[in-house]
Formats: sequence, structure tokens, C-alpha cells
Amino acid sequence: MAKGLAIQVQDIEKSIRLIRTQKVMLDADLAHLYEVETRVLVQAVKRNLDRFPKDFMFQLTKKEFADLRS
Repeated sequence: MAKGLAIQVQDIEKSIRLIRTQKVMLDADLAHLYEVETRVLVQAVKRNLDRFPKDFMFQLTKKEFADLRS
């Protein structure tokens, strides 16, 4: 964890969303929890893809992204 954070369970629960019948957390929410920039989190994941299951992440469609914002 970045900067010795203690992440609260309620903070995690508030960040979980249901997309494509899957419970997910957006990269921006994870980055916020760990107090890093989203791009830094995404770069770290991309550098370590072999450590994650194949279904660990997916890209939102434009419609899914728009629905989240509304």
C-alpha cells in the first residue's frame, strides 16, 4: 500500500460497482484508495500482467462509461 495507508472496508464497498453482471472497481477508484495517480496504477498493472488472472480487467464501452457518469 502506498504511504502506509489503512484502507477502510466501507471505502472499498462504496467503490464496488456492478457492470456486466460483475462486481468491479474502476481504476480511478483503486488509484484513489491507494493515493496514486490512475495512470501510475494502470502502468503498474500493465508491467505485471502475468501476476493477474486473464479476467482481472476489461475496458468499458463508451456507453458503459457514459452510463456511469450519468
